[in-house]
This record gives sequence, structure tokens and C-alpha cells, in this order.
Amino acid sequence: MQNKEQLFKNIIAHSKEYGFVFPSSEIYDGLGAVYDYGQYGAELKNNIKTYWWKAMVQMNENITGIDSAIFMHPEIWKASGHVDGFNDPMIDNKDSKKRYRADNLLEDRIAKYEKEGKTEKAAQLREQMEGFLKADNLSGLKQLIEEHEIACPVSGTRNWTDVRQFNLMFSTRMGATAGENDVVYLRPETAQGIFVNFLNVQKTGRMKIPFGIAQIGKAFRNEVIARQFIMRMREFEQMEMQFFVRPGTELEWYAHWKEARLKWHLALGPDQARYRYHDHAKLAHYANAAVDIEYEFPFGFKEVEGIHSRTDFDLSQHQEFSGKKMQYFDPELNKNYVPYVIETSIGLDRMFLSVFCNAYTEEQLENDSRVVLKFHPALAPVKATVLPLTRKDGLPDKARAIMDSLKLDFNMQYDEKDSIGKRYRRQDAIGTPFCITVDYESLENDTVTIRHRDSMEQERVPVQQLHDIIGRLVSWKTLLQ
Repeated sequence: MQNKEQLFKNIIAHSKEYGFVFPSSEIYDGLGAVYDYGQYGAELKNNIKTYWWKAMVQMNENITGIDSAIFMHPEIWKASGHVDGFNDPMIDNKDSKKRYRADNLLEDRIAKYEKEGKTEKAAQLREQMEGFLKADNLSGLKQLIEEHEIACPVSGTRNWTDVRQFNLMFSTRMGATAGENDVVYLRPETAQGIFVNFLNVQKTGRMKIPFGIAQIGKAFRNEVIARQFIMRMREFEQMEMQFFVRPGTELEWYAHWKEARLKWHLALGPDQARYRYHDHAKLAHYANAAVDIEYEFPFGFKEVEGIHSRTDFDLSQHQEFSGKKMQYFDPELNKNYVPYVIETSIGLDRMFLSVFCNAYTEEQLENDSRVVLKFHPALAPVKATVLPLTRKDGLPDKARAIMDSLKLDFNMQYDEKDSIGKRYRRQDAIGTPFCITVDYESLENDTVTIRHRDSMEQERVPVQQLHDIIGRLVSWKTLLQ
């Protein structure tokens, strides 16, 4: 059995070779921690978004969706704490001129100690690191790096600068003349666009608490460390829902969304052992409960979604900074209050990677081997491919007619190049659930062969039943019910 590091390399190579993810600006040698989604990657990403939006907005009468702007008033980021507090502790190696996150260097050393069986030493280092991070003790972090003789991975030297804070927000300037007052930021999260529109949505949608606002959108963070492919990027996409509740009921709703969100992930049919909850030992100052849903990637368990009980922090901050009341009048209690918020937040790119890792399968067959992406049919980029057995005798015409009858409802492909076996392998590699083969018998009795991706079993069916068969198997109902 291959090791997990090699498996992850194979997954990255496959994603590029088959048009899922490309390094951005590759012909110019790329841009660090930025990626482009190829033709199948874009389809898979859109299908994940559709699944989330349907589960959140369509299936819940009290949740509605918005699409807020990327550029927002700079005061918003002061109110949210991002201007003063959205920092990472960075350290530079003077010889390699490379910059690292101090906590990441220490995390790597902790992982090394654990691998070597030095669990007590690892636990002690973790405790010290977390204490210094919480106290914002930058010199303490440098002291730990020196004490544990951590060297730069590039130069191999321990010639370090001091640790200093580095703000993760991208700033730019707005307007024809660029003065100091014209600074705006690319949003580092989508949540604030929801909070500042709380009253707009509540009033125009006549929403009664409890209710939620959902949004899918791009966010930007000036990550210095590019890690683990599309796990940590500078430009990424989030799927977030902020659920506004009556103060005092927030922990009940927190428990509800914690359970509901894990159910959403497991509906895709992964190995349940690869998912777990990870409760936050230390909470953000505004939270009274927080948990991550973690997925076991080839490089270990990592967060794919967070559920947070944010209290009334965000709306209260915007009320204070804007001078506008961010309150809800509750007719049952006959009083105004600032609602509490439960947040569910997924990194779409991380979700994409978890779906891809879960689907990626290397199979040894009787006389052959194959790499197959076993996506849930509802998420598969291509739902079915039509394959004429040969390029002559009217088979392509028949195949095209079938293709035309199905492409209005399903994302279809047509392929007549190479042997039928090679074409099957190509479709396995992009995760197409069904291959429809048109042969000479099809011309006689209007039947075709459907080959099922996972089992590789084939069945003969009438052409007129194709729409119902495919429709039933790729339907969103299979997930949403």
C-alpha cells in the first residue's frame, strides 16, 4: 500500500491531468497559493455550491440568500476587528530570505516529536506555544523556535529575525486620486456582508427570528505560507450562513446546526470514520461555543467547516461603529434586542478537495488497473457520456440523436475517439457515473448499453428509458431527502 504522501501527490497530479485544478498563471511559472479550476473542476465546484444552496436556502423556509460586494466600507473591518487583530506571527530566515508563520514552524516540530514517540515533549511545546499565542508574546515564540533548534527548511540555518505581526488583509485604493483616506480592503471573509445587510434583509423579506442569511462568495487573505495544495490559498471561496436567534436560545440552535451540517457532509456517502468533530478548546473572545467538522485528508484531519456561536458581537460592533441601530423588534416578547448569531462556514475549496480525495480510487482489476473518481452522481461534473461503438454505419448519427435528447437536462459528453475500453477509462478518470454505448443492435431495436462507473456492470435498456434512469440516479433528491 502506498504511503499517504505519495497518494496526495497522485491526487494533485490527477486533478491537473484531467482538467480539475491548474496552477494559476502556469505559463509564467505560476503565482504562489493561487489556483485555477479547469473545465471539470468548475463543474464540480458549481455542483457543490448548488448542493449547499439547495440544502440551506431551498430546504429551509426561514433562510434566504444574498450576494454582497467584495469591496466594503473600510470602517466595517475596524468594527469587525480585522484591521487591528487579523494578524499572523511571522519570522524571516536571514539566509534564505524566506518568511514563515512562527506557529507553523512550531506545529511542524510538534508533529515531528509525536512521530518520534516524544508525546510528553510535544504536549509541553504545544502548551507553551498556545500560551504565547494567546498572550501575543512574540519574543516567547522566537525563544521556542531557538530552544527547539528549528532550522529554515530551505537554507538549513537558524539565523532568524524577530517574530512580528503581519496583517492578512489585501489593501488597495479606490477613486481617481489615491489618498490615505481612499484605502479599501479585499474582504477576508464573507460574513460581514451578511451582518451589515441584516436589517435590509429582515425588513424587505419580512423575516421573523429565528432566520438565516446565506451567501457564497470570494474572500482574500494574504497567506504567506502556501500549504497543501488548495487547502490554504490567497483567493478562495466561502459558503456561509448566519442564523439570527433570540438571546438565550443560541446553544440549542448551535446544537441543531452542528448536527445538521455533519449530516449534509455524510449524505455524500463518504467513509464516516473520515469525519469528526473538533471542539475549540480556546474560544474567540466573541464566541460562547465553537466546533470544527474535520475531514481526514491524506495529510491528516483538517477543518472543512466551522460552526460558531458568535453571540451578539458582530451586530453590536456595527451598531456602535455606524451609529445605526441593529435591533430586532420581537412581537412575542414585545421588546427590541440585538440578536445572537450561529454561524456555519465552509471553505468551498477545502470542500472540493475533501470530495475529490474521497472520490479518488486506484483499483487493481483482474488484467488491468484504473483510476476512478467515485463522485456522488449528483456532484459528478459529467452525468453521462454517449459512445458510438464505431464511427461508421450510422452509429454516430444515432448516438448524436440520443445526446441531443438528454443534454437539455444533463451535462453530457460525446466521445468516439479510441477503443471503447480506453473511452471507459477516460470517463472513469473524470468521474462520469454512466456510459451509454450505441452499437448495431441499437439501430435494430432502439436499445443501448449503460455501463455503471463504480461496479463496471452493464445493462441493456430501451433508449426511451434513458432519461428516467439517469434522472433518478443523479437527482438532488437523493441527497436532500
